Amino acid sequence: MKYSIIIPTLNEEKLLGNLLKDICTNGFQQKYDYEVIVSDGGSQDKTIEIANNFSDKVVTKDGEIKQNIAVGRNRGASQAKGEILIFLNADIAIPDLQKFFDYIENKFYSSKYAAMTCRVMIFPNEARLVDKLFLTFYNFYFRMLNVLGVGMGRGECHIVKREIFDKLNGYNEKLAAGEDFELFKNIKRIGKIHFANKITIYESPRRYRKLGHWKIFYLWLANGIYVFFKKKALSREWEQIR
Repeated sequence: MKYSIIIPTLNEEKLLGNLLKDICTNGFQQKYDYEVIVSDGGSQDKTIEIANNFSDKVVTKDGEIKQNIAVGRNRGASQAKGEILIFLNADIAIPDLQKFFDYIENKFYSSKYAAMTCRVMIFPNEARLVDKLFLTFYNFYFRMLNVLGVGMGRGECHIVKREIFDKLNGYNEKLAAGEDFELFKNIKRIGKIHFANKITIYESPRRYRKLGHWKIFYLWLANGIYVFFKKKALSREWEQIR
């Protein structure tokens, strides 16, 4: 199998179905040879029911210990068959799935790149000017981090070759935040990262609406600094916003 799409979830009944309806279609799955795995962290709503209706595999939380998103991604990856692992968050949308996969096929699959990521913006029908300015800046900033040799890709969309992921032992499960930054920082040390500036996925504005852009700016910056210099996150828990 070429690809495994892995989606970590926790109480995502509001948005998960929209993503799964778009990607769990026989036509696309057969054409591009991929499976869809939902890795759940202990949802108490209808997330697992929705996942069972669409996805190929549902991995549920093992035991009573609280599971962070790094654990969820790693447990999903452990059940994956694909040569390429595509990690997507449950609250995102891919506007043109064919363009998305054609780009991966043509620019990444047979390339020497170890990993790939892309631009992230807010759902167009919910985006405000401040969202567009904030994320336009961050997309440019994250792209430049890769150019400058630091390595960065937001967890909304990580595309990693399986051999690279396994070599690095996946995401750092000790990190409550910044696990996406650390993985791509480590990937950059052993391979190249492609930032697909021509591909955009969209995310829910829910976190920006509740916390505000300045607080998110602080959390991203502070956790990034801690992960880079201290190899641990400042945040002990990444707040669940649904």
